[in-house]
Amino acid sequence: MMDIQRILQKLPHRYPFLLVDRVLEIEKGVRIKALKNVTYNEPFFSGHFPARPVMPGVLMLEALAQAAALLSFESADAEPDDQTVVYFAGIDGCRFKRPVGPGDQLILEAAIDRVKAGIYKYKTRATVDGQLAVEADMMCTMRRVA
Repeated sequence: MMDIQRILQKLPHRYPFLLVDRVLEIEKGVRIKALKNVTYNEPFFSGHFPARPVMPGVLMLEALAQAAALLSFESADAEPDDQTVVYFAGIDGCRFKRPVGPGDQLILEAAIDRVKAGIYKYKTRATVDGQLAVEADMMCTMRRVA
């Protein structure tokens, strides 16, 4: 488990772009299960879409990437600093299966598929009430920036 204070120590993201509220389960080098509470107060809902609020798909993918980054840092026993960032390197096989809206709890899951030359490949999925919302294979890399 990891609460919001620990997440804030691990990820550089801040409001309104921090999209992981809690880590429910983590196995270093294997998998992570995290939670994003989706509320009507999210800034994107005012324009996406006012009559039928829907969480943008790219933000669901970003939430999955943030969960994967937490797994990367934990698995590498690395403490991030101002010069360390986890970047997207690729997304494959992305499929959106159901809309996500206010009041939903998005359960984020990422499992390490392989690690090679500093590139992490993950199998990711997000569910709401046990129903698949989105799935994708993601590649990320941890880099130092100057």
